[in-house]
Amino acid sequence: MLDLRNIHKSFFIGTPNEFEVLHGLNFTVKEGEFVSIVGQSGSGKSTLMNIIGALDRPTMGEYNLDGVDIEKAKDHELSALRNKKIGFVFQTYNLIARTTALKNVELPMMYAGVSRSERTQRAKMLLEQVGMTDRMHHKPDELSGGQKQRVAIARAMANNPSIILADEPTGALDSATGRLIMDIFHKLHEEQGKTIVLITHSPELSMETERIITLKDGDIIGESKGNWQGLNAKEVQ
Repeated sequence: MLDLRNIHKSFFIGTPNEFEVLHGLNFTVKEGEFVSIVGQSGSGKSTLMNIIGALDRPTMGEYNLDGVDIEKAKDHELSALRNKKIGFVFQTYNLIARTTALKNVELPMMYAGVSRSERTQRAKMLLEQVGMTDRMHHKPDELSGGQKQRVAIARAMANNPSIILADEPTGALDSATGRLIMDIFHKLHEEQGKTIVLITHSPELSMETERIITLKDGDIIGESKGNWQGLNAKEVQ
């Protein structure tokens, strides 16, 4: 699903203060895996997330996303790729404040050309899956942090993406709400076979995934197995 080879990323290229953030990373993610990338602030996680999500390009190296060579893809092709193949979940939710939860979930499908009736039906189904049926007509400022994140997960699933990229998805939530959000990710992984890449600074959260890639100062310093053995029957409310 993801194949990154010798990925470098530099900023201020050609200037006296040029610096390299990523120093030749190599790793792959197979279809259906739940992988975490863990590292402290300054490790290069955000830069790597932007490259994985096709929001930025590496300065050097090769990146194939679900068979697409990112280096050769044009900007409009990357935009279509992000819309159809990647579901983004951010710590700050990134919901549109002036519209309802239902319309927020419909938005990616509108950009993909899905008919109004079809996208409304699918959006309602996705909100039901994350336990937000009774709040679908509320705007983000009428929702709690956990409710906003559930809407964001439903929106990430709108176009049935190949991969879900979650950047610190529980970082702004209390522990109980964060547990609920992680349970939703586990259900998507185990019941729908979604490929999930979790970006986190938390070793505890990374242990809930199948494989852990540890990043430090722009280098991968280790890979290990997580200890997740399957969702322990805790249903999403």
